[in-house]
Amino acid sequence: MATIEILVGTTLGGAEYVADELATELQQQGHNANIHLAAELSQLDPTNLWLIVSSTHGAGDLPDNLQPLYQQVADEDDIFQQLEYALCAIGDSSYDTFCQGPEKLAALLTEKGATAFVDKIQIDVQRDPVPEDAALHWLRNWIGEL
Repeated sequence: MATIEILVGTTLGGAEYVADELATELQQQGHNANIHLAAELSQLDPTNLWLIVSSTHGAGDLPDNLQPLYQQVADEDDIFQQLEYALCAIGDSSYDTFCQGPEKLAALLTEKGATAFVDKIQIDVQRDPVPEDAALHWLRNWIGEL
C-alpha cells in the first residue's frame, strides 16, 4: 500500500473533479490518497508519490492555488532527491499555452532532483470533454506499479 499526495491546481474546479476521481480509484485499490487544494511544502512527504493534477491558467501559468507551492519548491533544496511525481495536466489545445502551467511545476521538481514515476498525461478538453475518464485510464495503466 502506497501513500499518494495529490496536489491540485484548479481555477474553475475541473481539476478538482479529476483529482477526486483519481483519489477514489487509488483508495479502492488499497492506497492512501491525500488531496491538497492549498498544498504547503511543509505538509508534504517527499518519500510519498506526488500526483500533480492541474489545469493551466492565463498565459501558461499555474492556477493561483498552486503558485505558493511552486515558490516554496523554488526556494528549497536537498529534499527532492528521493521524490517521485506523476503529472496529470489538463488543458485546451486551442490555446498555444496548452498544459504549460503544470509543466512548469514538473520541470522545477525535475531541476531540483525529483524524477517522474510514469509518463505524464496531457488531457485535452477539446478531445476529452470528460477529463476524468482519460485520467482514470492513465492511472489504471500504472497503478499496479505502486
